[in-house]
Amino acid sequence: MPAIPPERDQHFRQMRDVAREIFAAALKNATIESAFARHVHCERGVLRICEDLYDLDSYSRVLVVSIGKAAHTMAAALEAQVGSRLEGIVASSVQPASQVRGFRYFQGGHPTPTPESIQAADAILKSLNSLNAASLAIFLLSGGGSSIVEKPMDDEISLPDLVATYRALVLSGAPIAEINAIRKHLSAVKGGRLAQAAYPSQQVSILVSDVPDATPDALASGPTMPDSTSLNDCERIAAKYKLVEQFPESVADLFHQHALEETPKSDDPAFVRARWWTVLSNQVAVEEATQAATRAGFAVEVDNSCDDWDYEKAAGYLLQRLRELRKSSSRVCLISGGEVTVSVRNGGTGGRNQQFALACAEKIAGDDITVLSAGTDGIDGNSPAAGAVVDGSTLERAGGLDGVRRALAAFDAYPTFQSLGDSIMTGPTGNNLRDLRVLLAY
Repeated sequence: MPAIPPERDQHFRQMRDVAREIFAAALKNATIESAFARHVHCERGVLRICEDLYDLDSYSRVLVVSIGKAAHTMAAALEAQVGSRLEGIVASSVQPASQVRGFRYFQGGHPTPTPESIQAADAILKSLNSLNAASLAIFLLSGGGSSIVEKPMDDEISLPDLVATYRALVLSGAPIAEINAIRKHLSAVKGGRLAQAAYPSQQVSILVSDVPDATPDALASGPTMPDSTSLNDCERIAAKYKLVEQFPESVADLFHQHALEETPKSDDPAFVRARWWTVLSNQVAVEEATQAATRAGFAVEVDNSCDDWDYEKAAGYLLQRLRELRKSSSRVCLISGGEVTVSVRNGGTGGRNQQFALACAEKIAGDDITVLSAGTDGIDGNSPAAGAVVDGSTLERAGGLDGVRRALAAFDAYPTFQSLGDSIMTGPTGNNLRDLRVLLAY
């Protein structure tokens, strides 16, 4: 296979660097700290959260519950605004760099629950159950919370059964909202059940969202919000992805016997004194990436329409859109937010972003196109990478079509990108705003 000419190789390297810089700018500017500075403020004991005001001195007790991949960052950002007068519980999937005084910490599992996930759930439920009408519960919710804090509704469901259920859901290829519909109905803490536990206290939830804007109750499986999904939805989703036969017996029996319990809806008393505010979402990350690409001299378009599409379909669609845009501009950037789906059939190392990027590599071989796909949480699937970047030289540098197709078939993209130096390595970011795709044509 002929080597890529040095000047061509340098050209590709430069554009891969540009794509990385656009993604890095989005991560830097779409931060929890800046979102809290804009939307959360405390002065003389009065806490403002977006349009709401809470006189902290008027409550007999103020309890903070922070759950998700961004739990540490959110708790620290709230303390920066309010000071060290708070108490609460923080549950995340990683250890904190430092701890907020007055808080208890748990390290739950992700993407599947662990014993500490259940310990966190028990501690949170016990604390919420002690609140009364003179109390204020402040919930800080971010992505990943579904597995980080968990407790089955049915005592017959063991932790190994719960893990097997999560694994079947995650590998099914179902979008996150459908996965979480089933999780909610199996859980004692999801689908509004933390709100029920906190009743009759005043409640407010601050959301850093990794779910589609139209379905905020899918975030961390909606522990504090009325559930928009139903038992009928669960049965339909389970049938659609043939999940019941993949579930362990204790969970499958609940479906066979139609024994799942319905989650609380909007007319439940728990929500009468409850409010929810999204302070940061994928839209902010998309806007920041758009500004960075514009500064880099690109004509920029945004297309989020492939959210929750299969990765192969999304790759074909976005590359077609990019090529259409290039007809009217010499330097064009297409930004796409949200997540693509992957039905994993083999156990390689990678994630949806690397799978998407590698699928693009085959379609852009030899072209002046660069594609980056990465997760804003810094974690892609079961790999240590956030994602990857590809261009017209990737197929050749990876050893040709056969090797790329083998990696795709095995869902094993990470080793390929590591060997090329084209992995996006950020480490856990303490934030979680879904994924970003940056497509450049030049």
